[in-house]
Amino acid sequence: MPPAAGTADAGKRGRSAAWLHAGSLRPTRQRLVLAELLVGDGRDRHVTAESLHEAAQDIGASVSLATVYNTLRAFCDAGLLTEVTVDGTRSYFDTRVDDHPHYYWEEEGRLSDAPNDAVQLVGEPVAPEGAEVARVDVVIRLRRRR
Repeated sequence: MPPAAGTADAGKRGRSAAWLHAGSLRPTRQRLVLAELLVGDGRDRHVTAESLHEAAQDIGASVSLATVYNTLRAFCDAGLLTEVTVDGTRSYFDTRVDDHPHYYWEEEGRLSDAPNDAVQLVGEPVAPEGAEVARVDVVIRLRRRR
């Protein structure tokens, strides 16, 4: 028997509040709404600010695009999201924050996780004098065969 809708909603809210707490973020109304859209169902996802704003509008949440951008930045700063830039004009925000490669489907403008064995790095990247490697982003660009 599936859980009652109220129970499922409470689970989403609880998961979202716990996620914000893990990042030491105050659970404001806007943060809770966006967190629920991002992690409420427990699945990893990749969103743009625009797609998250649209999802918020779809559920009737009153949140501006500027607030979405600011909130995503706060989530990144708290270590709850990772920003993946696919070109100079488009960034995706990933709820999976461990190191892993991505596929970028060019025609669809869609980012997805790639299996860890899709890429093999031989040795550690070497940083120049006075710097350290913060992270390595690997985006494998794909297109359909013609």
